[in-house]
Amino acid sequence: MKKITGAQIRAARALRRWTAEELAGHASVGLSTIRRAESEDGVPPITAANLKVIQMTLENEGIEFIDANGGGVGVRFKKTT
Repeated sequence: MKKITGAQIRAARALRRWTAEELAGHASVGLSTIRRAESEDGVPPITAANLKVIQMTLENEGIEFIDANGGGVGVRFKKTT
């Protein structure tokens, strides 16, 4: 699983229109963990387990994390067919 950035977490949460509190609740992590993760634009200073559960929570809610494949990292809604 690729590591996501704090900026991607902020952007993904905005796409879902969730508050930090809502993301913390859905991911079953503390609000301080979400705030710490979002405080960095790069790889967040949180445990790998917490980062993974945040990423999986957002992906399960239809978010796709985009690699830095020339255009920079980002997020978008998953394409539905």
